Formats: sequence, C-alpha cells, structure tokens
Amino acid sequence: MQLIETIKCKDGKLENLDFHQARLENTQKEYLGKSQNINLFEIEIPDYAQAGLYRCRITFLKSIEKIEFFKHEYRKIKTLKIVEDSSIDYHLKFANRNHLLKLYQKREKCDDIIIVKDGFVTDSFAANIVLFNGKHWVTPNTPLLPGTQRAKLLKENKIIESEIKIDKLWTYRKIGLINALNDFNEMPVIDIKNVVK
Repeated sequence: MQLIETIKCKDGKLENLDFHQARLENTQKEYLGKSQNINLFEIEIPDYAQAGLYRCRITFLKSIEKIEFFKHEYRKIKTLKIVEDSSIDYHLKFANRNHLLKLYQKREKCDDIIIVKDGFVTDSFAANIVLFNGKHWVTPNTPLLPGTQRAKLLKENKIIESEIKIDKLWTYRKIGLINALNDFNEMPVIDIKNVVK
C-alpha cells in the first residue's frame, strides 16, 4: 500500500522539512522494516511553484514514486460535526483514505468533522486539533496521525499535549485545525458553540 507525505511549498521553499524527513523515515521503518534513504531535501521545485502557495504531495514506498505540486487555497471551516468510530487506524499516512472519507461524508451540513475514538478526541478529516482553554492551546494526546505541524508546535512549546475525552470538549472555547499547510497563522479557528453532536 502506497504512503504519502504532504509538504507546504511557499514561494519555492518546502517548509518544516526536518519534521517531514523524520516522519517519512519512521514510517518506512515501521512499515518496511527499515528506512530506504529517501532525502526530501533533494526535491526540486518546478518553475510554476516558485511563487505562491502549493501543496507538495510525495507518493512513496521503498523509493519516491511520484512528486506532485498542487496550487493550494485555504478552505473556510466554521462548523464541525462529532463523528464516532472506534475501529479507525490511520497512524501511518497511507494514500488510501477511504475510511476517513466515509467518516467525512457523515458531516451533514457541517464543514468538517471531529473524529472520536474510544471516547477520546482525535483529529479532523485532514488536520490535527488544538483547543483553546482561555490560557493555553492544548492538543489531544490521542491523534490518529501525529502531524508534522503538531510536532513542531509541541517542540516550540506553543501547544501542550493532554488527554481530552469527548465529554470535556465543551469546556474549551475554541478549536483550531493544524496540518502541514496550516500553522497558527493560517489555521481555521472554530468557536466551540459551532461544534455539533
């Protein structure tokens, strides 16, 4: 099964490569038994992606199979639907996202979802979650996929990790969605009252 890595490319520069490289190597070690010497720092940026915001999608297994650059525009996300599924496993970034897509289709009139597994808050459809309690931004210690932006913000002490059960979700004020393309400056921020059970 193919694996993917998604990297933010802004004005011809790939961002957070240290974190992406580490995750890629860890993914290969777990899935293939060893790292296969893929070096993300050697990726060449095509001319058309030298200005503006692009999403670089790398498909790989033992070696890089495909590198694609897509023009990126931020989605407006204002409402979130709680979706429960205790069978989902997406701790490696597989190209096959069918299980996630099935959950996403349950969002009804909402813009995105919050996936709850075994009673614990995990992720949205394509992002890790951070929650504001009035003083700190907190991220669940039960993500489906520990993201590179999440790892960076934890290392920089901009967010803290904590267990978040679904019944405690409404004690927070706001929810932010972070991923490779969304840091604190770009992330959608949703008022907790716009989370639908």
